[in-house]
Amino acid sequence: MALPWAGCQFTKEMESALRHGQEQSLQATAQAVATVLEDRADLLYPGPYAATDAAESHQPIYAMPVPQAMILDGYADGWSKTNKGHFAGGSNAPSLALTYQAVTYDKRLFMLFEITDPDIVFHNPGLSAKPNGDHLVLRTWRRGQRQEYIIFTAAPGKIQTQALHPLRGALDANHIRGHWQDTAQGYTLELEMPLSFTGGRLGFYSVNATDGLIDNKHTLGNTAPGDIGPPPRLIYSPERLLRTIQPFMAKGGQLQVVDKSGWGIANTGQPEADPSDYRDEEIEDQPFWVVRSLYRGIVQREATPIPLSEHFGKVAGDEIEAALTGNSTASWYEDPGATNRSYLSVAVPITADGATIGALIARESNEAYLALTDKAFSRLLAYSLAALALAGLGLIGYASLLSWRIGRLSQAAQDVVDDDGNIRDSFPRSAARDEIGELSRRYADLLHRIGDYNEYLRTLSRKLSHELRTPIAVIQSSLDNLEHDDARPEDDMVYIHRARSGLSRLNQILTAMSEASQLEESIRRNDLAQMDLVPLIREIFAAYSSIYTDHQLTLICEVETAITTAAPELLVQALDKLMDNAVSFCPSQGNITLQLTQAVGGWTISVSNTGPPLPEAMQNQIFAPMVSVREAGSEGVHLGLGLHIVRLISDYHGATMRAENATDGSGVVVSVYIPGA
Repeated sequence: MALPWAGCQFTKEMESALRHGQEQSLQATAQAVATVLEDRADLLYPGPYAATDAAESHQPIYAMPVPQAMILDGYADGWSKTNKGHFAGGSNAPSLALTYQAVTYDKRLFMLFEITDPDIVFHNPGLSAKPNGDHLVLRTWRRGQRQEYIIFTAAPGKIQTQALHPLRGALDANHIRGHWQDTAQGYTLELEMPLSFTGGRLGFYSVNATDGLIDNKHTLGNTAPGDIGPPPRLIYSPERLLRTIQPFMAKGGQLQVVDKSGWGIANTGQPEADPSDYRDEEIEDQPFWVVRSLYRGIVQREATPIPLSEHFGKVAGDEIEAALTGNSTASWYEDPGATNRSYLSVAVPITADGATIGALIARESNEAYLALTDKAFSRLLAYSLAALALAGLGLIGYASLLSWRIGRLSQAAQDVVDDDGNIRDSFPRSAARDEIGELSRRYADLLHRIGDYNEYLRTLSRKLSHELRTPIAVIQSSLDNLEHDDARPEDDMVYIHRARSGLSRLNQILTAMSEASQLEESIRRNDLAQMDLVPLIREIFAAYSSIYTDHQLTLICEVETAITTAAPELLVQALDKLMDNAVSFCPSQGNITLQLTQAVGGWTISVSNTGPPLPEAMQNQIFAPMVSVREAGSEGVHLGLGLHIVRLISDYHGATMRAENATDGSGVVVSVYIPGA
């Protein structure tokens, strides 16, 4: 898992190096273009406005370039809905308002004025030759003097123009063309004039007329009739400036020039370039789009949104503010064309005579270098995935092998001990020279030792029985001689009887031990044959009824025939052990029930007795050898071999045994399921 992480870290480091290289390259380009524009204030400020002039009190007019000329029809359909300037009449004329827009195309200026006026007064030629209705005044600047032109009309349609002071060298007013159209709120003026008319400055104000009288107090615009200074600046993109910076624009980049106030006066290209612009179209093995998206996601960094200025036409940004103070800097912004891309913006100052007259901004999308690293990243990703796949397959294979070996060892440990606790000689010894192989060999050694010990314990009763028979015979003969001696005192006879009683008990123990050890061998000598359990059960129940007269015996036989494959002698021996076990726990005159019922695929023989219940912990262990639940001090020899013998006989017949408490809690039920023939 460290391989993908290391690959991502390497990718990020590579992207950081490329990003730093792009910043240096773009800053060098911007600095070169700014050097070309140094001491060329006339390119940035073609009009009489000087780069060192103080800030103006009136709002300038910003005219953005458009790709085609506007159609002069007096309607605002083809104009933008956003880049508008607005003036309101205020408290003196609350019903008056003016909205304007300006664009440039091919050395011509187009303007749209939307004027709100509930009472439109058109020019009446019969009253005077001068405009006597609502009109608009344009104020320009040529040769250090103001030039004013009046826009008016006698009816909706083409406008009329007059120079307000023709003797001051005003140009031909007929070069100003336009249309006047009425609207529901007032009227609309759409004008066109040569940019050379303006001289780099343009002011305007609308004049409202009432009842044929012109009221110069109700004017709206960026200048006023009484202003004597130059009109506000007309900010537009000079063609000479555009031609100068155009050769420096790189593919997929953007160059922009702003004046010292932050107004954009030249703009070429867009930084949100199509990623295909950066790829060789002849290369067919481009990375898959998923790989590119993954790469963008890995190297994506936080970028600030594009800052917006309060005034349309102004360019905002920290790097621009720094450049206008004489410092070069760069910033990264979110690419509006794609969520996983950003673009770099570098701003450098433009100086003239040691003063900053503007700033040059160079922008470029990070796709410029991301496209170069897509293929490298795809190869790195392919190699990493291949290495990861090989490592994963190796680990899975190794883990699977270990799991299989441990599982086989666990299964062997489970199968080596049978249900009777005997250890089989089937535990495998691994030859592997690792920890699991060593563990299997140690298990085998341990089980071999346990098997030897169990074999010793298995033959211990036989050996003890054989070894103790001789001293027991000697003791018994000695007691016989002592009993035939008439000269013995009467008190000694008491001790002789007690010794004989202990000797008889010892003989019974040896007999039981011999019976248990010999039973396993004798079981295998009996042949199985098909037989009917019903006659056998009825016959032995009659014998039990005559033997156990101190208890209430009951036979329940729910079937007429019960055919199975068994050895009758062994079944009788097993039933004898079950009955003897029930009698030993059942109180005098208690109930003992022998029952034969049909089961799925076979028959069930059960012996139930009243008496103490079987402890929960002993229900699964009662058939093990040397296990007894009788109380200490009970009479008789009880080595816990009776039910174990029944278990051996059942296993030989393929039967299963179960011991459980009666449902009413009155006693214990021991049942044997025998498969049918």
